[in-house]
Amino acid sequence: MHTSHLTSLTQAIISGEELYLHPDKAIFYPAEQTLIVSDLHLGKADHFRKAGIPVPDQVNITNIEKLYTLILELEPERVIFLGDLFHSDLNGSWIDFEKVLTDFQDTQFDLVRGNHDILPDAVYANSRMKLYNETLNLGPFVLSHIPLEEPSEGYNLAGHIHPAVVMKGKARQHLRIPCFYFSENQGILPAFGAFTGTYRMRPEGDDQVYVVSAEKVIRVR
Repeated sequence: MHTSHLTSLTQAIISGEELYLHPDKAIFYPAEQTLIVSDLHLGKADHFRKAGIPVPDQVNITNIEKLYTLILELEPERVIFLGDLFHSDLNGSWIDFEKVLTDFQDTQFDLVRGNHDILPDAVYANSRMKLYNETLNLGPFVLSHIPLEEPSEGYNLAGHIHPAVVMKGKARQHLRIPCFYFSENQGILPAFGAFTGTYRMRPEGDDQVYVVSAEKVIRVR
């Protein structure tokens, strides 16, 4: 990992640890040389097309390219997916994803299973990716897909919700923007996938909010 890459990222101190927030909606954790991403929803476009909904395949290509570029840029020793890696039953997009795993043989890949990760266990095992059905511990963090109701074993990092906040402009514009959302005991990552909706968060107390723009992550609270 070239530390020069971190200078362009936004640092957040969470549970006493340095986390770097990437505008591609990912977290890099330098103490563990780990990249954390959530909710890629690969194969979603194929799933919709199968149902007769005309969604361009460029959606899947964009997600795969973003992931590939991110690994090249940050050179993590480990990549952890916080669930909903693949949206549906097995389809052609899985082959594109497996190429990423094959091309980065020195990188460890782990999946904390999400509600959309419904492929047979053998598919994950054959992909050289380690599967965790519920949680994974990393430093002071407990990683899960669905946010834990009462985190007790550590600070919970999760996905699933696709968090966003509404920003107000001078001319009464309202714009919903994906965000990283950190409360006292829990942090929620934005969805990495390009073809996903969002859920509006309503900050309170000392909650920290970092909105994601095209080129930068900006703390707004």
